[in-house]
Amino acid sequence: MGQKVNPIAFRLAVSKDWRSKWFATGKDYTTKLHEDLSIRNYLKKRLQSAALAKVVIERAWNSVRVTLHTSRPGLIIGRQGRDIEIMTRDLNALCNGAQVKIDILEIRKPELDAQLVAENVAVQLERRISFRRAMKRAIQTAMDFGAEGIRLRCAGRLGGADIARSEWYREGKVPLQTLRVPLDYGFAEARTLYGVIGVKCWVNKKEEENRPSQGRGERGERGDRGPREPRGDRGPRGDRGDRRPRNNG
Repeated sequence: MGQKVNPIAFRLAVSKDWRSKWFATGKDYTTKLHEDLSIRNYLKKRLQSAALAKVVIERAWNSVRVTLHTSRPGLIIGRQGRDIEIMTRDLNALCNGAQVKIDILEIRKPELDAQLVAENVAVQLERRISFRRAMKRAIQTAMDFGAEGIRLRCAGRLGGADIARSEWYREGKVPLQTLRVPLDYGFAEARTLYGVIGVKCWVNKKEEENRPSQGRGERGERGDRGPREPRGDRGPRGDRGDRRPRNNG
């Protein structure tokens, strides 16, 4: 069987960054790890309809900074900031009294965020929309917003079939093994009446401009090498010596 690796972890320290930024050793590491898991589970349940794409947790001494990447910041903040105050108080309890600060970053183009695209398709599947129609619509929308390529894959009892299977569609360029390509990955689950359907999404965004040239940059172009030095004179080939003449017969 093929060995699977998470596309985000595969690109760490190359084109992706960690989603938990802190350092600890021993039992302190175990405690903070479970706190992170509790924070993520709490936010996932509370902000199901807020289009939450990513949660980044940073720690410094006795303070915790939680950054929420979302396309609907108004739903998270609430009226006069009441919802965010409630979340801050609940996160303080989960972090054993540590000072928690919540930052919100708005996603300008949710149609190009792989996590939000996967969740959008999963919501449509739960509403009994045809999986082919939902996938093709999401792909077309992403390409219209300027994506270089997109790939969607659904697996499970598609359409209520008795036997589970997987189907995927792709448009554009999605090079999964080229680490310098700014590839985004998202996963969501659609809990339908006939079982759970998994949705995976890969989005190839446009490469950053003014990227440093690679390859022959240090060696320079061929024209900068200057004229070639002439090779030494080989001289006449000379006689064949005492070699036998060829037999052309």
